[in-house]
Amino acid sequence: MDVQLLAALVLGVAAVVAIIVWSRLDAFVGLLVGALVTGVVAGVPVTDLIGHITSGFGDTLAGIGIVIALGVMIGKVLEESGGADALARMFVRAFGKGREDVAMTATGSVVSVPVFCDSGFVILHPLARSLARRYGKPLVGVSIALAGGLAVTHHLVPPTPGPLAAVGLLGADLGTVILAGLIMAVLLVPVVIAYARIMGPRLEPHLDPDLLPEFAAAGGSGGSGASAPASGGSAGGAAHGGKEGSGASAAAEGTDKPRVNPALAALPLLLPLLLIVGNTVTGAAAEGTRLAEVFSFIGEPAIALLIGLVIAVYLLPRLNTGRKTVVGWLTSAAASAGMIVFITGAGGAFGEVLRQSGVGDALAEEVSTWAVPLFLMPFLIATFVRIAQGSGTVAIITAATLSAPLVQSGGVDPTLAVLAACAGSFVFSYVSDSFFWVVTRFTGLSGGAAMKMWTGATTTLWLASIPLLGIAALILG
Repeated sequence: MDVQLLAALVLGVAAVVAIIVWSRLDAFVGLLVGALVTGVVAGVPVTDLIGHITSGFGDTLAGIGIVIALGVMIGKVLEESGGADALARMFVRAFGKGREDVAMTATGSVVSVPVFCDSGFVILHPLARSLARRYGKPLVGVSIALAGGLAVTHHLVPPTPGPLAAVGLLGADLGTVILAGLIMAVLLVPVVIAYARIMGPRLEPHLDPDLLPEFAAAGGSGGSGASAPASGGSAGGAAHGGKEGSGASAAAEGTDKPRVNPALAALPLLLPLLLIVGNTVTGAAAEGTRLAEVFSFIGEPAIALLIGLVIAVYLLPRLNTGRKTVVGWLTSAAASAGMIVFITGAGGAFGEVLRQSGVGDALAEEVSTWAVPLFLMPFLIATFVRIAQGSGTVAIITAATLSAPLVQSGGVDPTLAVLAACAGSFVFSYVSDSFFWVVTRFTGLSGGAAMKMWTGATTTLWLASIPLLGIAALILG
């Protein structure tokens, strides 16, 4: 590989990581600076470099920005209307007594498709505490099951922001990625349950009375943990820009959430997914037919999610919910989605500079001589970025950005590359990840026990995903 292009890549990536980890700036600025550093060192004329950055940013958001915003809005309506809580209770009834951990994992897996992990855990953890108290289950085990279910689909299944951004950056088909991500998530769910059942009883004696005094006073039988949200909200909020404040309130209210029919709560989630997958299936099996034409419109991701949002807004809130209230939910969701949209666009800008400068092609040519299979490159990049800065979403976007030239030049299936980037982002959630604090503090663990609970769980999922990626590589080629 040409020394100048190698230096451009190394310095560009180093700039991104340094800014994210050590400066007061965030991933959006880091990716833009990385693009500038890469272009300048590679010798791209300044006027062309600015053009590459703006076109890469715009082209990426043209395909994925609307979808991210709509997905976050659906999640906010589910959260505020009580729909997420209704889905949780439905799964508990469906799986029955003795399978509370399975019910919580299934609930988390479904709820996390449109709802951020942090919010989903805060909303559903009062139910987890209630199950632990009522059925004498280890609170730690039920909490691991819930958090693991949330993490699995959050990292693997669009329209969660990371996988959705990777689809756009790598040029994959969204319907195919949804199907493949769902299959991989289902195969990882037993790993979550097994880890919860093994580690839950072992970590239960380590519950911190300062974090969960009511639980400790109840002798480990699962007190309501009213003070846990206060502690967890503080820690999580500090790590995540105060985002958990509303979630802590929701957790404190618990059963005060309005009751929603679970079938209605599931509709805004399932219908868009079915329409998107239907577009993929009819496009392949019934190309040129009237049915395929209909699905090509209603199954377009932006249209499908818009339909889901309309259903959520008009079916889930109580009849007396005012317009101002619902608009406030959507405004809040738009604010949450904004930074993810910006980071995704900046990732597209960085990727365009890598392509236009020749760094991407040179890297692809060099890596093709390595003993490591090309499909594992997004996995390894996501792993390193996740450990360096903590955010799984940023790790996925960065891995997709840097590996896009490899996918195009090396003939790697885009769906496989998306799965690899997403799977690599599981690894080693610890103190730099806000979800680590939400999970461990709401559960009532600190120190080494907290690391064993959540860092161990995410790293186990990372390890379990490696053979699944190998199988996917055999199938997808």
